[in-house]
Amino acid sequence: MDTTPGLVCAHHHLYSALARGMPAPPKTATTFQGILEQIWWRLDTALDLDMIEWSAKLAALEALEAGTTGIIDHHESPNAIEGSLSVVAKACAEVGVRALTAYGVTDRHGPDGARRGIEENRRFISEGGNGLVGIHASFTCSQETLTAAADLADELGVGVHIHVCEGPEDRDAPAKLEGLTNDKWLLAHCVHLPTDHELNGTILHNPMSNLNNAVGYANPARFGNPVALGTDGIGGNVIESFRLAYVMQRSVDVTASPDSAWSWLETGWDLMPEAKEDLVTWSYQPMDPWHLAFTSGVRPIRVEVDGQVVLEDGVPTMVDPVEIRAKASEQAARLHARL
Repeated sequence: MDTTPGLVCAHHHLYSALARGMPAPPKTATTFQGILEQIWWRLDTALDLDMIEWSAKLAALEALEAGTTGIIDHHESPNAIEGSLSVVAKACAEVGVRALTAYGVTDRHGPDGARRGIEENRRFISEGGNGLVGIHASFTCSQETLTAAADLADELGVGVHIHVCEGPEDRDAPAKLEGLTNDKWLLAHCVHLPTDHELNGTILHNPMSNLNNAVGYANPARFGNPVALGTDGIGGNVIESFRLAYVMQRSVDVTASPDSAWSWLETGWDLMPEAKEDLVTWSYQPMDPWHLAFTSGVRPIRVEVDGQVVLEDGVPTMVDPVEIRAKASEQAARLHARL
């Protein structure tokens, strides 16, 4: 068996863990905009604080069971904004996983919805929460809202977590974000971002989600920005994301090796350096990219977070995983009924 630091999922949506098995949308979406409108925007408006709690606990549990001890979360629940970031953070802490979370500000629900999102970011961070300022995406925000969110991040001394050019609908993002970004920003997806863009920050690569949403392949090796790996809410298994990132890179560059995709995994420790102090003992050795790129089923045996054992013999020590899955199933049924 081999050991590594705790892995970091650089882009997650903990609220989406209850989406599995949700009813089919009213009509089949054929565009990225349609996917957002028919699936994800219907789901996020149906969330309440109880659903958010158990969805976050389930997603954090699954991350821990995959050796992920740090989650950078992007949250949205437009009908349950106030207090939502605290619910997410508390749920992760109870499982034993670190979280860096943000509320995704948007004008989709009018100026008051945008104001409430900004204030939730302000409240959570000002009260000592481990957070960033979230923005959904530039194409769902006015220029005034984008500037207000960027100004708040500067005021609080934190970065911004935002979706950028995930689909063709957001191709204007470089122009709308001109002059706002800095090295603390986290730019998720960037599938349709021009190679010669001038945005600062770390690009968050989510290959499985991009394939699932049929938005294309970001090919993040083409950028000069740092790159980190996320899942965009499809579980918390960062090694799985690494394996897919490697073969996708090979699909466009036959000279690509596992080392490149592994360096993107390692960037997660730059974003959440405290996770590098965690310790994961794995079922497999050696835990190097050239082995892991071709080995499935690798799982953690023991996990220590901040010196505390939170998983032993593959079983969480701080929570009952059976209870979490049962309660999450109950909340999923409530959520799906609303849909």
